[in-house]
Order: sequence, then C-alpha cells, then structure tokens
Amino acid sequence: MHLCDWLLNIGMHKMNFIYLWIILVPVVLICFVSGQIVDMAIQMKALLLGAAMAAVGCTTIIALVLSLANHQTLDQPYSTQYGIVFDAGSTHTALFLYQWLGSKENNTGIVSQKQSCDVDGDGISSYVQKPPAAGESLKKCLNVAKAAIPEGQQKTTPVYLGATAGMRLLSLQNKSLADSILVEVTKTIQSYPFDFRGARILSGMEEGAYGWITINYLLESLIKHTFEGQWIHPKAGKIIGALDLGGSSTQISFTPKDPVKNPASAFNLQLYGYKYEVYTQSYLCYGKDQALRKLQVYLHKNAGSSSVISHPCYHVGYNINVTLDDLYNSPCVDKPNNFNPTATILFSGTGNSSLCLSVMEKIINFTDCGFSSECGFNGAYQPQVNGEFFAFSAYFYTFDFLGLVPKAPLTRVLSTIDTHCNKTWTTLTAENPTIKAKYLKDYCASAHYIMTILLKGYKFSNTWDQISFEKQVADTDVGWTLGYMLNLTNMIPSERTRAVTGVPHSQWAAQIFFIVFALFLSLLIVVILFVCDLSHLVVS
Repeated sequence: MHLCDWLLNIGMHKMNFIYLWIILVPVVLICFVSGQIVDMAIQMKALLLGAAMAAVGCTTIIALVLSLANHQTLDQPYSTQYGIVFDAGSTHTALFLYQWLGSKENNTGIVSQKQSCDVDGDGISSYVQKPPAAGESLKKCLNVAKAAIPEGQQKTTPVYLGATAGMRLLSLQNKSLADSILVEVTKTIQSYPFDFRGARILSGMEEGAYGWITINYLLESLIKHTFEGQWIHPKAGKIIGALDLGGSSTQISFTPKDPVKNPASAFNLQLYGYKYEVYTQSYLCYGKDQALRKLQVYLHKNAGSSSVISHPCYHVGYNINVTLDDLYNSPCVDKPNNFNPTATILFSGTGNSSLCLSVMEKIINFTDCGFSSECGFNGAYQPQVNGEFFAFSAYFYTFDFLGLVPKAPLTRVLSTIDTHCNKTWTTLTAENPTIKAKYLKDYCASAHYIMTILLKGYKFSNTWDQISFEKQVADTDVGWTLGYMLNLTNMIPSERTRAVTGVPHSQWAAQIFFIVFALFLSLLIVVILFVCDLSHLVVS
C-alpha cells in the first residue's frame, strides 16, 4: 500500500503527469494483483527492452524512408522588382514608381504602378536661367520613391528620365542649355542609391508609341490574366488607339487596317512574344500651350498697329497684358518685322464662340498634304483612323472641366463648348472660385482647339463615339511612362529561379507521426520497466 500512496501523491499534486497517471495505474494494479505477474515482468525486462529498441528502430526507419521518398523540387516565389520613370513634360515633371515580379511572360514584365509623385514647379525646360534648380526640384519625389522601395533593392532599381516636347523645343533653340539641364538632373539622380540608366529627350514617335502600349496593356489587349491564374495573349484582343495632347506637342497612335505606307510613321514593337506595327505621328508645336500661343500671334499679326487686340476665345470682361518678348519666345512662332521685345499689347476678351472656332482653324494647315486623302494636318501622312481611341492628358483635363467625360454625343459637346465660351468672366469666376485664372481663361480656346484637330485634323467626324476621354485605367495613370517601362523590361534580365527541395504535406505529416510515435513508445516501455522494478523492490 505504500507504493499506491506514493503514486497517488504524484497524481494529485503533479497535474502535469495526469496522462502518465492514467497509464501507470493499470500497470501498478497488475503488478500488485499477482506476484507471479511481477516476477514475469521482471524476467521479461530484457525482452521488453529489446522490443522497445526494435519498435523504435522500425518507426525511425519508416520515418527516414518517408523523408527520402518522393522529393519534389519547388520554385520559390519571385521577388518584386522596381523601376522609376520621370516624365519631364513641358509644363511639369512627375515621377512614376512601377513594380513587377522577377519572372516575365515571353521576355516582357507584368508591370503595375505602385506610386506617383508630382514634382513641384514647372517643367525642367523652364530652368534655363538656373539649371541646377532643375536637379534640386526632383529631390522631393526621389525621397518618396526611396522610402517606398526596400533598402536591399534600391541599388538594383533602374531610374530613367524621359524629357518630352518642352525639352525638344529648348534643344532646337539652344542645345547647350538643354544639355546643361540634363547634366544637372543626372547629377541629382546619381546622388541617390538607385541604378540610374540615363536622362534623355524622347522623340515624338516614342512618346506616342509608349502611350499606345500603356493603354492597351491596362485594357488587357496585349496580355490577359485568366481565372486559372495564367497569363495569355487574347485571341480577339481589341486594340485601342491613343490620343495624347501635351503642352508643346500632340500625338496620335493606332494600328490601321492596312500596313503603314510611310515607314517613317511606323513604330515596330515586340511585347509578350507578339509583334505590332503601330502608326504614330507627333506634331511638335501643336500641343495645347503652343497652339494657344499661335492663336495669340495670329491675332497680333492681323491687328495692325493696335495695342489692344480683341480675343474671341477669351471671355467678356477678361483682359491680359503680354509683352512681345513673352509672346514670341518660342521656336514655334516667327517673329514679325521691326520686333520690339519690350512692347506690351492687351488682349481683351469678346467671348465669341463661333469666331473663336473660325480663327482656331486658321492656325492649322489642312491643305498641304502630299498623301492626298491619307493625311492628318500640316502635310503629315495618316491612314484612316481605325477602332476605338482613348484621349488623355490635356484632352481629358479640358473635357473633364466641361463635364464631358468619359463620353458625350457630338451635339452635346458642341453646345456645351458654345455655352461655356459665351459666359462672361464675372459669371465664370463666380461659378469656379477655386480654379486659378491662368487655367480658367484657356478652357474655351482649348476646347475649340481639341475639336479642330479631332474633327478636321484626324477626321473623327463620322466616328466621334469611338473616342473616350480618360485619365486613368485600372487605377493607373494613362501616359507614356508605363509603356516605356514595359518596353524596357524586355532588356532587364529575368530573375533566376530559386528552387528548394521538399515533400508533399501529407508525407511530411506521416513523418512527424512516426517520429512522435517512436518517442512515445520508447517512453512508455521505459516507464513500465521502471515501475515494475520499483514494485519488485517494494514487494521484496
């Protein structure tokens, strides 16, 4: 009975041994019930020990066999890669941070926009008097990008700066000044822990073609993600055309029904293993800001010697003084004879919508076309527009202000523009108190300019309903930068596959079971032997 009291004390005061207590009670009872059983247990000690060793050995061998059998080589997930593109436009600069997995689909990355940042100030071409300030202006957005990219991946993150029409014009005026600005932005970007790949001026064709890539990628016309989790090329992908209106240039890009006849207007691309021939045409000096400058110059040259000039696209009650130096400070316009840069003229708004449209048509050449009917404007070759189009940048911002996005019937568009242009400046400012005058004054002229190039220039008169005015697609800004990044991923090496060896989950679970079972069996036999020895001592 002393041994029973001892075991009972263990069970009562050491609750952690409750399972051990449950196992030992039957064993102890058996040992006490019969001295013969105890004697047999003692005699079987060696046999039990051998059995325990055999059981442990067998289960260990089974676990070892399971661990070596049916190995599988598994690919670890690819890491995220990053890329930065600066859009150095004529009126402003923006940074776009993109990301993609290290794997690719037929050599092209699956890219998404992670973040964007607007650089303070005007475009880099405005820093002609102080080029170092162009570089300084980029630091805020570079710091934003640096904070968003893991430190370990910053050194491998490529950074590109693409300057567009503003720098194209500056390069025409003064190439050394344009180069000095690019040198300064290069110095600034190189001071950050990124992989700087260069700052350069994009051609108009590049700008147009990359905008086309952006739109069609975002609309899944180039590659599509299936429900099965695979990336495929859409068999009947609907290719969309791109219409871009910047400050100094405008671009049109689309895939015509027939091959492009003028090789100078064809941009060949290979994306996700497929080849595309895109017609693209860029019109330098026909961006929104330069077009409105051309309009003012036309009015000035046709006003004679008067210093007060009626402006049909400005609202009644709006007046602005302009020096001739500011008016003619662009390679897009020709200076008049006896030019006096310090002279000042006054543009006075008359708010005449129909006259505004009529004058706007005079600043564009619709007659000089060497390709007969296959012509855009200013003598540029253009095949007939084909399919749907997305219009972005200044197209969107102008029509968004007028409440005409993403689409509106042509009759409504024309009537809305007339209504807006005929409003007085007092009425307009009262209706839009938060919009700065330098923007508000130009919506009438911009709207008429847009209608002029779309209807008479690109000839959308019979296909107006095919145009959609958009700022974003799939939460991503529409512009040339994403297309630029996508095209560049063709040249960025894919990440090498990282393989690991493993076993299926069910097999792994079986291994764990046999290992635990072996340990449990060993412990159980040892405890039984210990109790039997103890019982023998007590009985003795």
